[in-house]
Amino acid sequence: QVRLVESGGGLVQPGGSLRLSCAASGIAFSNSHMGWYRQAQGKQRELVARITRSFTTDYADSVKGRFTISRDNAKTTVYLQMNSLKPEDTAVYYCWADTAYEFWGQGTQVSVSS
Repeated sequence: QVRLVESGGGLVQPGGSLRLSCAASGIAFSNSHMGWYRQAQGKQRELVARITRSFTTDYADSVKGRFTISRDNAKTTVYLQMNSLKPEDTAVYYCWADTAYEFWGQGTQVSVSS
């Protein structure tokens, strides 16, 4: 059974930081591309960042220079370090895995507000 379990979301003030984690099980993690998507209320789900099995990364333009994606294959976990958060970063953040099939986590809420 594939499980992607996100954690680390919460409420933070503008300019603050959060670190999201996604613990994966049931997949060949080191052979999987991993990533984070987000969906704000009333908007479509969008890519935030991805990291390939070769550790190549790419980011949405809106988060470049502020967010960093990383992975630890030994812990089968992918991370998203989010700095300089803005109110427009408020969304539900979903962990994504591509193993030839796509899998999604249940999502974690990130709210940026003063």
